[in-house]
Amino acid sequence: MNSSLKLFLLILIVATAAQLVLPWWVITPVAFVLAMVLARTGWGAFWAGFAGVGLGWLVLASWLNLQNEGHLSHRVAELIPLGGRGWLLVLVTAVLGGVVGGLAALAGVWLRQAFVKSRQSPST
Repeated sequence: MNSSLKLFLLILIVATAAQLVLPWWVITPVAFVLAMVLARTGWGAFWAGFAGVGLGWLVLASWLNLQNEGHLSHRVAELIPLGGRGWLLVLVTAVLGGVVGGLAALAGVWLRQAFVKSRQSPST
């Protein structure tokens, strides 16, 4: 299995499960640590984190939106410039969560690369 696909699936499962019992920001350490351990490239880590967290947030936000028949999302969408379109708010939420997850995963792989490269460089 491709490492980016494995990373995507792990971030999706672990971050979504962790959000059910922990605060929303738990996605950042989850994506950070998993990418630091599993990712090979920064680009692959970012997209795996973006898709994993974004899809998880899309599913959870859609489920919550359906549970209250869209009343809450409609009211919140009226407060910000979305014209009261609740499903657009759900989509914006998923994209913002995906960006946070993607940047956390990218930071994780960059941190690992920084330490690996510093150990491989010759001492002068």
